[in-house]
Amino acid sequence: MKLPPFALHRPESVGQASRLLADLGDEGAAYCGGTELLLAMKLGLASYEHLVDLKRVGALRGITQADGHVRIGAASTHHEIETSAVLRAAYPELCTMISQVANVRVRSVGTLGGNLCFADPHSDPASFLMAAGAVMTCQHGDTTRRIPAADFLTGPYQTALAPGELLTAVELPPRPDRAALSHLRFKLTERPAVTVTAMLTLAAAGSASPAVATARLIVGSVGSVPFAADTAVLVGAPAGDFKARAAVCAEQAAAGCAPLPDGEASADYLRHLVFIHARQALREAFAAA
Repeated sequence: MKLPPFALHRPESVGQASRLLADLGDEGAAYCGGTELLLAMKLGLASYEHLVDLKRVGALRGITQADGHVRIGAASTHHEIETSAVLRAAYPELCTMISQVANVRVRSVGTLGGNLCFADPHSDPASFLMAAGAVMTCQHGDTTRRIPAADFLTGPYQTALAPGELLTAVELPPRPDRAALSHLRFKLTERPAVTVTAMLTLAAAGSASPAVATARLIVGSVGSVPFAADTAVLVGAPAGDFKARAAVCAEQAAAGCAPLPDGEASADYLRHLVFIHARQALREAFAAA
């Protein structure tokens, strides 16, 4: 497989990259690691006359923390994320999740921003970031806007980015006290067929039986985009009643998903997988919290 010919552009700032992409329109695409885009081009599934290489844009790199907020530059590689001391302290579950993406070779060059902007429906990071309440920082020229992770993906291989707009960073909010996340995945082939992330926060310590204060359950890799399941049944659930309520919540999540037909599994089987993994993720998050 050979790449078709293209012109390569190497901007050194977000502004330069944004202007280039705006000028190139549909004939241009941005890339950094290129693990998905270049493969799609080799297979003839995508074609661009111009590629904008973002490796020299220093503003897109780095993982930092300030006032409890964690900023992950969009060009940070999966390997940089899974080995980050900042993230191991603030969101160790993210490091664990990222360590399961693809393989060592891909994680060494593939980037978080590239994964999110390629918007493959069968992917892990998007559902995790939605559960964590992450926000995407995007820039077009000198204009910056923030998009909640829940609104960033709009369809298979589609995002909320405007023409010429770049994803510059992913921001994670300060971690609440007594909060935990659990991310589970199931693969039938190379890519995950089901990804489920649960985030639970328990009420303040002091009561004999801890109760759920807030809950999020995100189901991904099944439908066209990850979706948030209804978790109202979990709020206020004490330890003695949590398993039963978690099963109800998982049933609702399974019933609410709309599996994409991919020839690998039936819709009923995928819903069953959603139920099993959602129930387990909720139980694990509750125990960890």
